[in-house]
Amino acid sequence: MVKKILISQPKPTSDKSPYFEIEREFGVSLVFRPFVQVEPITSKEFREQKVSIPNYTAIVFTSRHAIDHFFSLAKELRVPITEDLKYFCVTETIALYIQKYVQYRKRKVFFGSTGKMEDLLPLMVKHKQEKYLVPLSDNHTDDIANLLNTKKLHHTECAMYRTITNNFTPEEIKTFDYDMLIFVSPTGVKSFVKDFPKFEQKDVRIGTFGPATSKAVTDEGLRLDFQAPSKEYPSMSSALKAYLEKSR
Repeated sequence: MVKKILISQPKPTSDKSPYFEIEREFGVSLVFRPFVQVEPITSKEFREQKVSIPNYTAIVFTSRHAIDHFFSLAKELRVPITEDLKYFCVTETIALYIQKYVQYRKRKVFFGSTGKMEDLLPLMVKHKQEKYLVPLSDNHTDDIANLLNTKKLHHTECAMYRTITNNFTPEEIKTFDYDMLIFVSPTGVKSFVKDFPKFEQKDVRIGTFGPATSKAVTDEGLRLDFQAPSKEYPSMSSALKAYLEKSR
């Protein structure tokens, strides 16, 4: 039976978060503890990549971190954000987050339904004339670039932030007693395995957000019990709720 769940992300700031509803409905305890920390790269580091933001007509966002650091860096560099700039996001949730920085116009914001770049690609192909800029973490792979190359899209990937491990303390390791782990990034999986080299999964359930995170879990030889996003469960909270309902 699942009673205590460790979620590798910051605690929601809103009392209306669906995670708190899950706690009340299923009587579980949720512990929010990021496995990684995200830091901005400096403007100097960005300039060294020789990327000029005004040269691009569309931005591709794969996470809210990417949105935060894109607009922060643009402000620091005094780069004007034009109204005709288009935004392509892997989920609607990420697309709506753009409202934090600019007025939201649906005709200029496009999003996929599953969180996978493969599902966003058809929308990007419909706008093949665009010049795409993809802000990513400094340790990103070439997967997105290779995917966009298959459709001969004009694109550039660049680092706008870095992810570093947020190691568990000896006390946290000693008192580890969770029935479920939820990972939201591949880096978080690597951080956990590094801190718990003798971890035996046994009855501990594992949930993941994003295909790369799911792959990181299975690559470590761990059992994956459920994952998001999907067409049926676009968010991690909805996937978690569905899993707990089935496990009753």
